[in-house]
Amino acid sequence: MKRLIGCASLVLLLAACDTSGRIENTKELNAEIKASQIKRVTNTQLIYSADEWGKKISKIAEKSLTNQLGQSPDRAGEICKDLSKIPVIAALEKEYGVHIQLLGMADLKNPDLAAKERELLDAYLYSAKNNSVANDNLQQLNDTLLVYNAPVAAESPVCKACMPTQEMPFAVWRLLFSKKAIIRKLDAKQLK
Repeated sequence: MKRLIGCASLVLLLAACDTSGRIENTKELNAEIKASQIKRVTNTQLIYSADEWGKKISKIAEKSLTNQLGQSPDRAGEICKDLSKIPVIAALEKEYGVHIQLLGMADLKNPDLAAKERELLDAYLYSAKNNSVANDNLQQLNDTLLVYNAPVAAESPVCKACMPTQEMPFAVWRLLFSKKAIIRKLDAKQLK
């Protein structure tokens, strides 16, 4: 009788330990666990990545915008106002977690830009007025954001089509990177 009760208890105990309802250790679960772990990314890695991606993204964005303006010159104002409607630019924004804008002279007084950005835009304008070459620039805005700026060549169709009312052809690419998005992208590269 004791053996029968012991066997019955053992069967009940094993039945209570049903493992079929447990979460399996899938790739998605591993990725989620990995994403929640603390990552060590140096400031140098962040800056290097944002600078490299900024160079690449600004060139691709300019080429895409130029192509789009060539296809629909009558819609230039609409296209330039919302760059995320261009599929390639929308894909870049999603892939890199970056916000892409085209700035002009009117943005010198844009209160949405940080003071540091308006000063930099003014320096780009000064260079354009004096026909001197201005280089790309990467600035840290605060603890969470980096901004990459690249001047557009005065002879570019982008300047003429997107900033037609300005006294001179002038435009600057503004790529706003979140440090969090950069870290995620760097981590995703390491997983591959």
